[in-house]
Amino acid sequence: MKLFFKLLELNMDKNNQNNQLVGGLFALSFVLIALAFVLPWNRIEWGKVSFGQDEVVTVTGEARSQEKNQIASFSAGVNSVNDNKDEAIEEVNNKMAAIIEEVKKFGIEEDDIQTQSMSVYQSEESYWEGGVQKARKGQWRVDNQIEVVLREIDRASELASVLTEKGANNVYGPNFRADDTAKAEESLFDMAIENARSKAEIMAKASGREIGKVISISEGSASGFNPILSSYKMEGAGGGAPLEGGSTTISKSVTVVFELK
Repeated sequence: MKLFFKLLELNMDKNNQNNQLVGGLFALSFVLIALAFVLPWNRIEWGKVSFGQDEVVTVTGEARSQEKNQIASFSAGVNSVNDNKDEAIEEVNNKMAAIIEEVKKFGIEEDDIQTQSMSVYQSEESYWEGGVQKARKGQWRVDNQIEVVLREIDRASELASVLTEKGANNVYGPNFRADDTAKAEESLFDMAIENARSKAEIMAKASGREIGKVISISEGSASGFNPILSSYKMEGAGGGAPLEGGSTTISKSVTVVFELK
């Protein structure tokens, strides 16, 4: 009889434990569900899985070519100094109109003639009176400057003469440059990549390794400079000076990252 009551007591304790476990699990589930609606999941950073970085070699490749210049540009200016502002403006406008008309007759298209600057201002003069330095208004100064683009550079000397003979007070130029460099730049891009590959192979060989696939390529900007004749200046002088168009150096650079095996 005592054994029967003992077994009954043990069975009841077990049922109580099971009930407590079920109740605990139910409470935990309720808490988790509540958190699912409350926590700002979109602000939680979960991190990321990453693997070891591949060994790479980074090099810069360069390429250059000489391109014959096809364009010459001139800057021509007219200025006037006068006590009367309106007269100064009229004088400059008339001279500039005559220059532009003559330039068009020369064969320059209207789109290749552009005003660079226009200024009208009155100077100030300093003077002494009774031991005191004072200032007074001086003469009016008017300036007008245009840029003329010449696409037949073998006629650069002729255009310089036209500009000076038709009233330009100052002429700057010609500034020679290449026209369309797109094809040259495309070819230079391939050459620059090959140059980068050659450098990478040398570096890899020095360390007993080999280069693999290209990881990335970043392009530098193309640049050009004229080492022969970039500017010729004439101030109120006659034209006829011998002018050589020369060539422009076009360059391209790329930065390439190669896999290192």
